[in-house]
Formats: sequence, C-alpha cells, structure tokens
Amino acid sequence: MEKHDGRDAGRSRPGDLKDPWYDELASGWGELDGTGAPTVPAAPAPTAAPERSAADIYLEVQASAAFQEVRRRYRRFVVPAVIAFFTWYVAYVVTATTAPDLMARPVHGAVNVAMVAGLAQFATTFLLTWAYARHARLRRDKAALDLRWAVFEQKREQELRQGAER
Repeated sequence: MEKHDGRDAGRSRPGDLKDPWYDELASGWGELDGTGAPTVPAAPAPTAAPERSAADIYLEVQASAAFQEVRRRYRRFVVPAVIAFFTWYVAYVVTATTAPDLMARPVHGAVNVAMVAGLAQFATTFLLTWAYARHARLRRDKAALDLRWAVFEQKREQELRQGAER
C-alpha cells in the first residue's frame, strides 16, 4: 500500500482543467522539465487578428446589466458598512480624548467603559467581516460566478473559431 500525505489528493496538475481561474499566461514558469531544469515557456505563435480581443469581451461584460447589478449589490453593502464602522471608530477615539472621565468610569471591578468600548471595536470588526462574507455568499457570488463562466465561454468559443480557421 502506497502512503500519500494528501497534499495533492484529488487534484490534477495545473492546466489540466480548463477553468476561468487558471492563468494560462503564467503556465510553465518555474516548473521542472523532468531533468530537474526549469522550463522556459515557448513564445506563442503569431496568429491572425481575433474578431474580438479579450479586452473587448471584458468591456462588454463590464457594460452588461448583470455586472452592474453585482457592483450595485456590493456598493449597497460596503458603503453603509464603512460609514457605520468609521463613525463608530471615530466616536470611540473622540470620546476617549474628550471625555476621559466617562471612559474611566468603572463598569465591573477593574473593567472600565474604555475597555468595554475597545473590546467592542474588535467584536464589531469580526461581526462586520462575518456580515460581509455572508452578504457576498448570498447576494453576489453566484451572479459573479455566472459572469466569469460567461466570459470563459466567450473566450473558449473565440479560441475554437480561431483554431478552425487555421
């Protein structure tokens, strides 16, 4: 029975899967060629000018209603969250500076208002991080993934057309 440490279990070599997350331009850099020497990727062969460049595809997606909806959902969460958190942070700093007697007031034993508010800053940070991740997962991730796959499909169709023309 062969032992395996599990690092690459269930995963194929980079580049084997054609997905939109794989950066094909960086493929081959720093990989070994079997003799122990690093490989140098070959320069791509010159091809005929494509019908649409990748930049055109991305600009088309950026102008699409689906992309604008993802951006709108992002802004509707982030802008109020940043304003609320920044206001809470500035209020803490200003209160600590201008009202030291209030901040020194004991709450329980040696714990004072400043300690409670300072710990609440940390709690607020974790709560905001959780809320952002939840919002992204529920309201933006699926739409963004659909856009990525749409771009990938457009690029793939373009590559297939170019391959058929050769």
